[in-house]
Amino acid sequence: MRAFFGWGARLSAMWNENKGGPWGPSGGDGGGDGEGKGPRSPWGQPPRRRRPGGGGGPANIASLEDFLKKSRDRFGGRLPPADGRPYWLYGLGVFLLLWLLFTSFHQVGAQEQGVVTLFGSYSRTVGPGINLTLPAPIERMEKVDVGQVRKTDIGTSGRPDDNLVLTEDQNLIDLAYSVRWKIRDPQLYLFTLDNPQNTISEVAQSAMRAVVANVRFNDAIGAGRDDVANRVALAMQQILDRYGAGIHIEGITINQTDPPAEVNEAFKRVTAAQQDFQSDVNNARAYAQQVTAHAQGDAAAFDQIYAQYKLAPDVTRRRLYYETMEKVLSKVDKTVVEAPGVTPYLPLPEVNKRAQQGEAQEAAPR
Repeated sequence: MRAFFGWGARLSAMWNENKGGPWGPSGGDGGGDGEGKGPRSPWGQPPRRRRPGGGGGPANIASLEDFLKKSRDRFGGRLPPADGRPYWLYGLGVFLLLWLLFTSFHQVGAQEQGVVTLFGSYSRTVGPGINLTLPAPIERMEKVDVGQVRKTDIGTSGRPDDNLVLTEDQNLIDLAYSVRWKIRDPQLYLFTLDNPQNTISEVAQSAMRAVVANVRFNDAIGAGRDDVANRVALAMQQILDRYGAGIHIEGITINQTDPPAEVNEAFKRVTAAQQDFQSDVNNARAYAQQVTAHAQGDAAAFDQIYAQYKLAPDVTRRRLYYETMEKVLSKVDKTVVEAPGVTPYLPLPEVNKRAQQGEAQEAAPR
């Protein structure tokens, strides 16, 4: 690069100096004789013009042209002359320096990988850090984020025909789901797939239809949704690996599983009836368990009483009789049967009350 600028400066200086004839202006210094009167040789070094008054210190530099002129004299005429006007070489040098800086040095992030191409063809893949390549357009680098989890939504376009999937029992189901995926191989991702998003969407729809075609309607909208999502993710990964897509499927999330809109209301009523039926069944089972537990408790109590009865039959029989009569007669009018007739049984609380009222009347002053 230094030689290139040196030869450019030499050619520019020769062009500005040789304006009077093929061998330069007459009366110039150098070339022919020591006084500068003869023709100067075209292969000689351009004459060095010095300002009158001598001195070369910084104090004698009065303008930018003087500075450039002095710089040219200092480096032996390798810089463009101050009065030759080829300052575009400086601009060209700055441009080349910036071009090399911005197209040869690349900062690759921690979760990124850089794919380098040589004249448009794949060359290599570099990792995180500062990487050096040949300047563009010889080599170019494209950074790919391999740590980001991307998501592709399917079934949310608003077109019902795209969301309907046929189940094993010949029912239609309206599906909406999301595919989570990452870039595993940047080279394959960039050079194998023309439109990765479109490819993933089409592969997901194909895998979903193939899996749901072997699943019954109730399983697809109920407890079998997780199994369907796992099977779809596995099928997608196998297809993309055969394509050489360089993509890893993280998982499938099923967001919506509904019947078609035309029968959605009727299906909701059927679902509500099924829920009511299941609720009634659960209530009946709970009541049956309660009755069974109560009967088992009574049977256990009877076994205990029977064990006591075998030990003392008379005592147990009398105690059972008293307990039974107590339960039966606790809330009814009672009578005591004695020979030779029947005497009504007077409730003691009522008799006591009447006796207290009679005593109070007798004690009252007359």
